[in-house]
Amino acid sequence: MTSAPLKFECCMDSLQNTPCKRPPSRSSSSSKRGRTPGSRTPHGDRFIPNRSAMDLDVSNFELTRKHLELNTENNDVNASPAKEEYKKELAQTLMHGNPSSKVLAFKSKAPKPAESHQNSLRVLYTQNREASSVPRKYSRQIPQAPERILDAPELLDDYYLNLLDWSSTNILAVALGDSIYLWNASDGSIQQLMQAQGENAHVTSLSWIQEGNHMAVGTSDHKVQIWDVERKKQIRTMTGHRGRVSSLSWNGPLLSSGAKDSLVLHHDVRVADHKVGTLRGHTQEVCGLKWCPWGNMLATGGNDNLLNIWDDRYSSNRGQGSQTPSDQPLHRLEAHQAAVKALAWCPWHKNLLASGGGTADRMIRFWNTGSGACLNAVDTHSQVCALQWSQHDKELVSCHGYSHNQLILWKYPSMVKVAELTGHTSRVLHMSQSPDGTTVVTAAADETLRFWKILSGGDALKKERAAAKESILNSMSIR
Repeated sequence: MTSAPLKFECCMDSLQNTPCKRPPSRSSSSSKRGRTPGSRTPHGDRFIPNRSAMDLDVSNFELTRKHLELNTENNDVNASPAKEEYKKELAQTLMHGNPSSKVLAFKSKAPKPAESHQNSLRVLYTQNREASSVPRKYSRQIPQAPERILDAPELLDDYYLNLLDWSSTNILAVALGDSIYLWNASDGSIQQLMQAQGENAHVTSLSWIQEGNHMAVGTSDHKVQIWDVERKKQIRTMTGHRGRVSSLSWNGPLLSSGAKDSLVLHHDVRVADHKVGTLRGHTQEVCGLKWCPWGNMLATGGNDNLLNIWDDRYSSNRGQGSQTPSDQPLHRLEAHQAAVKALAWCPWHKNLLASGGGTADRMIRFWNTGSGACLNAVDTHSQVCALQWSQHDKELVSCHGYSHNQLILWKYPSMVKVAELTGHTSRVLHMSQSPDGTTVVTAAADETLRFWKILSGGDALKKERAAAKESILNSMSIR
């Protein structure tokens, strides 16, 4: 027990910053006797046994180097190769030729395994790591052969015409020479709709109205005809062009026509004075013409390698008898190096347009029609004749002419080829899509129509297939 004078002395020493001397305890003397003479206690810790074999500055640099390199790459993308080599040599010199110093270092290394030893866990994790780095393959089964083939005699081998269209009522229309034939996809029946009159007259374009009860027909004698399909009767003939009408597109009751005279005319089929607008943005034949699904933009492609995007400003000029021509498109796009016939508006993105160029171009380009910017371009190595977006998936189908004559199913936006389909022996000039979004039909210069069931039908078709599979499984029994 400490006496009172000793307490007072310790207090005075603390005030004077003098350490207090205490009598030695028995435990300290006993522990001192138990030590080996000349031994020292190592000043390390149990996690890092030996700090003398480590360079802490180098270790700190190695731990933070990746973060510094990322910041350097973001700030200086165009770094000089000579400067990078100088940094590398400097690092090797300062670190004595060992830039990959370890954070933890031990005097005795672990023994090496036998040559025949193989770590099963290491093999397992290495295989999984390599598998994750490889892109997954598309798992949907794509038929490589057409589902159906039909003969199409006298189909004109002309890249600039548009002779195939599939209606919302599941009727396929195809122009063969001077006639148009209708194939009912529901029952397989075939009927002739019309035959062009006049010497050397033939059909140069056709297009179904959205409701599927009327069809617009362009002819080689510069006329646009309107046909009532149910009654198989021509109800109107509209003039205004001075060349063959090679492209047509509906926008409600408004019909736009493009011709070899480089003009695009707007026709309002409800009024007697049908001509309500003229677009003068091309210098050669207008072979591509598509209204967007929302009806506020029109894309036109011509043999002058131009792609023009028009808005609906013509409607402000549709006064009493006003037919003011428009020479200024919303966007004038000159990236293609050949005729622009293939046009397709994306059904699930309002301002996305795909366009394809001819033999000298062979490119598929994607455009933001709001800004006019080219979002992506893919070289197909073949003439692009037609494009179709899938209605249910982010996929695009393209058909080609010289020199591969194939169909390609693309995954968007990666533009990875999901399938490449062959079968036509000549260039595939036209393509259209079924109303349920599962099948595309192609018409080629080999005078055949081929039906390819390569698109998914969305949730409805998936449920139908699942129900059919379940019914088959339920009908099976073991006796």
